[in-house]
Amino acid sequence: MSRSERSSLLLAGLLATAGAAHFAVPRQFDAIVPSALPGSARTWTYLSGAAELALAAGVALPRTRKAAALASAAFFVGVFPANVKMAVDWRHRPAPQRTAALARLPLQVPLVLWARGVAKAAGGPRLNP
Repeated sequence: MSRSERSSLLLAGLLATAGAAHFAVPRQFDAIVPSALPGSARTWTYLSGAAELALAAGVALPRTRKAAALASAAFFVGVFPANVKMAVDWRHRPAPQRTAALARLPLQVPLVLWARGVAKAAGGPRLNP
């Protein structure tokens, strides 16, 4: 298995694990849904979990890998406000929890870069001329 294939499957695994967690323990995700979003937090939790599962499937399949990896990069950017909310909400928690919440913020950058790298390695027709 090539390095790029392994990287793609690891990204798919990360997305699948995170997506499944949204259904297994939704309460922890409900808590970080920004209140500015319409509807219930649980709906957003389930929608984002379903999106992660769909992205995982797309990244895992060579035919859809490039598009799904680019969509994953956009998804990682899109969920950043939830990580900001978590960091703000957890600012008075014990140091280990506060540190974990703050660490999630810069973690989005390597996730976006990873997904873009998977898309680039997938090759195929370019999406932007």
